[in-house]
Amino acid sequence: MSKDTLSQTTTKIHTKPAPGTDIGPIHEYDEKQNEMMKQVKEYALSISLAPSDPYAKWERRWLNKPDTIPRYSRASKWHLNDAKKRIKNTMEWRREFKPELISPDEVKVEDESGKIVINGFDNDGRPIIYMRPGRQNTETSPRQLKHLVWCLERAKDLMPPGQESLVIIVDYKTTTLRTNPPISVASKVLTILQHHYVETLGRAIVTNLPLLLNFFYKGISPFLDPVTRDKMRFNPNLLELIPASQLEAEFGGEHEFEFEHEHYWQQIIEACGIAPDGTRVNEVVPEIDGEKLEDEPTSEPSKETGEGEEEEEESTSSTPATAVELLTNMAPTAEDVSKRVEEMSLRMPNDAQTVTS
Repeated sequence: MSKDTLSQTTTKIHTKPAPGTDIGPIHEYDEKQNEMMKQVKEYALSISLAPSDPYAKWERRWLNKPDTIPRYSRASKWHLNDAKKRIKNTMEWRREFKPELISPDEVKVEDESGKIVINGFDNDGRPIIYMRPGRQNTETSPRQLKHLVWCLERAKDLMPPGQESLVIIVDYKTTTLRTNPPISVASKVLTILQHHYVETLGRAIVTNLPLLLNFFYKGISPFLDPVTRDKMRFNPNLLELIPASQLEAEFGGEHEFEFEHEHYWQQIIEACGIAPDGTRVNEVVPEIDGEKLEDEPTSEPSKETGEGEEEEEESTSSTPATAVELLTNMAPTAEDVSKRVEEMSLRMPNDAQTVTS
């Protein structure tokens, strides 16, 4: 490494988008959609915790966030009953998981290897989460899921006003088939993202994809719906999606970032204002006194379409989690791959069989 490169190396992360970034996409809603969101919020309030419950103020805090009700309404494709089901399920999950109250020390060991790093923003001002399966440093446990949720919450903390989604870059460099998460863990990860962080994944990027996994993903690509396919990128030119100043040099950017656990951890905690018990340092979350939630978010009429009528059946919207499913649950394990290799070997050219053997 040259002296020039060494002099540029830094352990400092980007916690704000590049200057001049236009935040997007900006969602606007028509009168009918605003009315439905009002109904969803009224329903959520009607089933919220009693003021005497210690977690009640944190539940209200989440419901009052400007993106919560819109995200669940969009994810339901504007079907009222489906939106109610979705938000009820998440409220129940959050009461059990309590994402706001996960203390940094509880998950710090999971972060020591840098297997999940939040650093930088894409062209639309979405925070970037780098996931490196090859850096797995702990045995399978519930703490791994808590760490993932903690990181998702921190990425949401860093979202600039108006931004509701994030970018996940899965880097398969140094990853072996044996270091892929077990199906049971991948399934739980999928459930959390698909059901409890709806409309949160704006783009899913896979880099340094091994030949065999690349073959697998290309095989399923024709079967993906256009919305999901647009969210996913395999081995793309990241400079088309992320400003060079915000992209780590390892991926072709100008940010010569070097992971140093203690400094990274402290930066995330300070940027997000996290207290030792997981609460917020500079935010007073008011106790619940039985009053109504704040006014629902409204905006100018939009070009977005939506039927808005109630539907008994749950919609089958193409949520961002569909892309996550392909990155986690559908990513083949060693056992899966061995079976696929056996099935495909008769159809693969001799040189391809040599590579995968």
